Amino acid sequence: MKSSRRATVTAPVGLRNHIAGRWHTGSGERFVSTSPTYPDEVIAHGHNATHAELDAAVAAARAAAHDWARTQAHERGAILLRAAAAVDAAADRWGSELAREEGKPVAEAIGEVRRAAQILRYYGVEGDRPSGESYHSPRPGERILVTRKALGVVAVITPFNFPIAIPAWKIAPALALGNTVVWKPAEAVPLLAMRLMTALADAGLPAGVCNLVLGDRELGACLVEHRDINGVTFTGSTSVGRAIAASAAGRGIPVQAEMGGKNAAVVLDDADLGTAVDQVLAGAFRSAGQKCTATSRLVVTPGIADALLDELVARLGAWAVGDPLDQHVRIGPVVDRAAQASILAGIRGALDQNARVLFGGQPYVSGFRQAGCFVPPTILELEDTTAQVWRTELFGPVLAVHRAENSDHAFMLAADSEFGLSAAIFTNDLSRALGAVDDLDVGILHINSESAGADPHVPFGGAKASGYGPKEQGRAAVEFFTHPTTVYLRGGRSDR
Repeated sequence: MKSSRRATVTAPVGLRNHIAGRWHTGSGERFVSTSPTYPDEVIAHGHNATHAELDAAVAAARAAAHDWARTQAHERGAILLRAAAAVDAAADRWGSELAREEGKPVAEAIGEVRRAAQILRYYGVEGDRPSGESYHSPRPGERILVTRKALGVVAVITPFNFPIAIPAWKIAPALALGNTVVWKPAEAVPLLAMRLMTALADAGLPAGVCNLVLGDRELGACLVEHRDINGVTFTGSTSVGRAIAASAAGRGIPVQAEMGGKNAAVVLDDADLGTAVDQVLAGAFRSAGQKCTATSRLVVTPGIADALLDELVARLGAWAVGDPLDQHVRIGPVVDRAAQASILAGIRGALDQNARVLFGGQPYVSGFRQAGCFVPPTILELEDTTAQVWRTELFGPVLAVHRAENSDHAFMLAADSEFGLSAAIFTNDLSRALGAVDDLDVGILHINSESAGADPHVPFGGAKASGYGPKEQGRAAVEFFTHPTTVYLRGGRSDR
């Protein structure tokens, strides 16, 4: 089933930067944010920040850093909790805007907005958690304390695919732990960035504590290279993340980078077929595959391969592709023309390397899907795992399949990647599941569930080329956004 219902067109939203507690139109180049579903529809418009305005944002964050770090943790948390309430209250409206601006189906988009509120609430009670550690000293009359201090001014660079959830899981811990922030969101999704910034500002965040600057990649590079930045948290491609890490190393500042993935799902002969089909489809095709944790490789063993692939194809054929505001749609467009062109080129390259099309594979040639940024959900079976589609992240609704000789071969194929973000294993054999824990070098491992997904109270991040620096979310965030100070404490009066 395919949808062709046109979304209700609303007036474009005027976008602004937020610097030193005030909203600014921006003095840089004018830009428009258009719908990937109907590219002639303008969602929002505004002006980028200039280099001078970026300097002003960093200066504001620097000026606010001392007082904010010394603000009581419960007071900082109360602001995050008020922002969470505002985000939750606006979830339906902002979710519809997210679907229009980024292309995610509206149910997923509303869920993402609510996840942002959940993250704000999690860090809003940071003041109730343990802070630091106490150790015995080998010297009489002394205690050893390990306290943690905020880094200072943190640059936050966020991607398009989760335009409010990923910013929340970077900004919330940064603020809760006493840092100030200068945030540059992805160019493609500025509207949701302004919405989150509004919630924080309206919740009573002091001037300069969080600053929003809209701009292109060049402005982002200037931000991460700014002399007054004390740390950088980034989500995006491996190449950009490594470049940021190299630049930061020269200045001696820490980097937290969540980067690419080429995540495998391994389905063994003893797996429950229905569970595997449900979860592989969700992992590969929800959000049009635009998740760093999306399932983009499928390894199947001989006893289940034919039944699994037949069922995947049959079920995928029933997924509606179309306007993400249509409640029946399961797959919307990808974010823009450049993404669409790159993914379609990857599919053509796979076909040139003798991939066999099981589903999709050809671009839309008529109707609004041809006019919009749509990529047909595609399943390709490969004979050769040297194919680019098996090795390179396409970041779209494309699943590459390879048949393994047996379970040991399946784990070897899953592990054979420069990336190590996420993996999913489907089996009812506990020994095989435990073996996967030992054998697969990934940051996130799912047993009998999809490769995508991240809860805010546990660490998130990848191994190998998928991650750099301390992990995100949960208590792991403390390792990046603060540094330890070891205090040797004894009284100042002699006992003699």
